[in-house]
Amino acid sequence: MASLFDYFKIHVIVFIWGFTAILGLLISIPSVEMVFYRTLIASLGTAALLLIRKQSFSISITDFTKLSATGFLIAAHWIFFFLSARVSNASVSLVGFATIAIWTALLDPIINRKKISWLEVMLGFVVIIGLYIIFQEEVEHSLGLLIGIACGFFGAMFSVINVNFTRRISPYQITLYEMSGATLGIMLFLPIYKIYFASNHTLMLSPLPADWLYLLLLGLVCTVFPFSIWVDLLKRVSVFTANLSINLEPLYGIVLAVIFFPQTEVMRPGFYLGAIIILAAVFLYPLIKRWRRNLINT
Repeated sequence: MASLFDYFKIHVIVFIWGFTAILGLLISIPSVEMVFYRTLIASLGTAALLLIRKQSFSISITDFTKLSATGFLIAAHWIFFFLSARVSNASVSLVGFATIAIWTALLDPIINRKKISWLEVMLGFVVIIGLYIIFQEEVEHSLGLLIGIACGFFGAMFSVINVNFTRRISPYQITLYEMSGATLGIMLFLPIYKIYFASNHTLMLSPLPADWLYLLLLGLVCTVFPFSIWVDLLKRVSVFTANLSINLEPLYGIVLAVIFFPQTEVMRPGFYLGAIIILAAVFLYPLIKRWRRNLINT
């Protein structure tokens, strides 16, 4: 059973992740190159942490293969997240990402062979309503919003898959091999990216000196610590509850974005109305679950 401290840790992690969109805009290199450095730094940082803690690196070949493949999904998730912020702004990328709730409600029963919770699906659609309102008001940001929704899909996918890993593998081992898999996935994608997507067919793998501080913050503070703790929390907190809580990331991220980028992050009223609807779903879920539990027990 999850404790109150577990839920407190969720909110700390979500706040930290809300800051990643800000770092993504501060770093000068493109999204794919940025995620490459993020996952590489996170891999090295987690390996160092395992050495310091004198914990084992050993896992089965099967688990190594599955974790590495899951890392490919994480790479896609982060690339879409930062790309969304680049083609629109940080606020739009964060709200598009909030569709992780509806994706989780649909993917969790399929992957883990569970009964579909119509309450979760309904709250996921509440999130979609909020997104629709935002889409109507922010037509010029439609591409960024669609990319953010794709980011939410990949985020839900690897979260649901990770639930099975947490039962037998330590969170730091999961982080190490998934971050390594994400790094490998991006390396394999780089030749295609260079030919078809990179500006002037040029890879920007040489960050500016000022970028290194932001990349270290992104790879260590915003990845190794929160990702490992998040994986550990999935032992006690349902994946839907965890991913629904991620919908608070737009709130934290928008506040931070307005502070750091006041000229580009001031949105029209419809944007904030949609964001309020999304955030309301986060608080409705535990209240409705408690009410249904009490109704059954009476």
